[in-house]
Amino acid sequence: MSIDHFALNAVDRSAELQGKGASRRLRKQNLVPAIIYGGNEAPTSISIKINELVKALELEAFFSNILTLTVDGEEIQAVIKDLQRHPAKGFPMHADFQRIVKGQKINMNVPVHFTGREDAPGTKNAGILSTLVSDVEIVCLPSDLPEYLEIDVSGMEIGDLFRLSDIKLPEGVIIFDLDMEDAHDRTIVNMQPPTVEEVDTDTEVEAVEVPATAQTDSAAEDKDDK
Repeated sequence: MSIDHFALNAVDRSAELQGKGASRRLRKQNLVPAIIYGGNEAPTSISIKINELVKALELEAFFSNILTLTVDGEEIQAVIKDLQRHPAKGFPMHADFQRIVKGQKINMNVPVHFTGREDAPGTKNAGILSTLVSDVEIVCLPSDLPEYLEIDVSGMEIGDLFRLSDIKLPEGVIIFDLDMEDAHDRTIVNMQPPTVEEVDTDTEVEAVEVPATAQTDSAAEDKDDK
């Protein structure tokens, strides 16, 4: 995918337009405060039109692609690293972007797509596919950044599982958790046995199920009543 697939226009914010009060004023103007950092350069405070950012955020690929931020005519390659949303309404309140430096590796969380669920033998035998992750942190050069990682589960039987090390990675991409000194090759998806539902039924107690002593006592009571 082209590195300028996603492009946003931004405006440089001067020092007097920073802080909580200034951020509130920007939001009232339908602007989202943001910052660009990294790349051995000073952080740059910017603002982005909320409608442009909201439209971009609708696409999953926005979070795992190189972005082009045009700030007062200057194009900056970056990736989104953090997004703050309104806790109740969900609209973006602040965004953090990291500059891209050619030849310098980056850490990114990319989505994981599971394919072949319906074709899996385990699914056809009423098994339950349990996905334990939605994204995975990877390390790679910006030019090698994948939009997502794909895991084919079409061959999974009941009891099967996939770990991080089972993911087929594009060339030049490594998984951060597996590259650490205390690497943990955790499970990311498994096929569980079908759930057995317990059925409650009211069953009448037959005479043969009642102890003989209880039957004798019952018969004696009936005789006394007569």
